[in-house]
Amino acid sequence: MQKKRMMRLAGVTALVLTAGLWALVPAWGQSSPAKGMTGMGTGNAALTKDIAAARVATAKYATNLAAAQADGYQILTKEIPGMGFHFVNPNISGAFDVTKPPILVYEHTGGAWQLGALEWVFTSIPKNPPLPNATFGFFPAACHYKDGTFVPEPSQADCPTTAPGTGAAFFFWHPKLYTMHFWIWYPNPAGLYSGMNPLVAPFNGG
Repeated sequence: MQKKRMMRLAGVTALVLTAGLWALVPAWGQSSPAKGMTGMGTGNAALTKDIAAARVATAKYATNLAAAQADGYQILTKEIPGMGFHFVNPNISGAFDVTKPPILVYEHTGGAWQLGALEWVFTSIPKNPPLPNATFGFFPAACHYKDGTFVPEPSQADCPTTAPGTGAAFFFWHPKLYTMHFWIWYPNPAGLYSGMNPLVAPFNGG
């Protein structure tokens, strides 16, 4: 009798967990137009395929930062609260490819790393968004250093030779950029393309 009761309980628990996971889908696919998510219902086959392709391509990095680093991703920024740690792959460039994100955004707590978003950057907002109904953020011109330190500066000539406070070596400078986040590994009620994610607050502080 006890065994049957436990089996029934396990079945109910599994049903509740499944319902909870499906409850996250509207946050990804059916956000309000104010969040730049118009037309992202279940009928948007193009977006569904893009999400699937991006997840398949980056699944090996989902909880394995070491795998990403082995493939060329390097620290770009230390933790930005509400976003996470950014890692850039200097070897990825050229035309937009949803399966080859140049930047991975990770959440970190204790010794664990969790991939949250993929990110692309542009020197101007694309006239034709590379993903359906994509919206864009902004990042100022900045100097970046090998330890993830960055300093906003209008030109490379203004960059300190080494990172202020840490002495880390210079990595590169970039002009002002427009950013496109793609939160396919951690749900974001602010929108699939939002730069900030309120649900990563527990990770703030690493």
